[in-house]
Amino acid sequence: LQHVIVFGVALTRRPPRAQDFSWLSTLACIVAYTYPYAQILYLGIVPGSSAWPHLGYILVAVAAGMSLASLLTLGRWFGIRPALRGLAQTGPYRLVRHPLYLAYLLADVGFNCAEWNGGTVLLTAVGWASLLYRIHAEERTLAQDTAWAAYVRAVRFRLLPGLW
Repeated sequence: LQHVIVFGVALTRRPPRAQDFSWLSTLACIVAYTYPYAQILYLGIVPGSSAWPHLGYILVAVAAGMSLASLLTLGRWFGIRPALRGLAQTGPYRLVRHPLYLAYLLADVGFNCAEWNGGTVLLTAVGWASLLYRIHAEERTLAQDTAWAAYVRAVRFRLLPGLW
């Protein structure tokens, strides 16, 4: 369902008012979208250990729901590259400024609870570094919106409620 939504958005959205085409943002986007698949491939080569599979499945399910809610809230504003298409301030965007990335983090923890090894942990760390870069790149781009400063005052946390 999420892939259908993303495909529909890609076909119907308007061009952004601003967009980050830097090579660092491009690299961060590539890493962010490939590291989960790299983990799956790596686990095919080097089997992992199971830590807390039931907790992992719960986290993955919660993350999928959070991801879907974030995508539905963003609607035609969703994009891969940091861009200014609009400023979501409802739904999960009332709690943190980047709930879709929070969903990715929860899913990563869940997947690693279900099956992990040193390689998957390393790939997850690289993926998270790319997500952190994307957060900063997106916020630089979104800051061009006149409503951004008020939104940042209203929603203080980027990713983890109460922490950051």
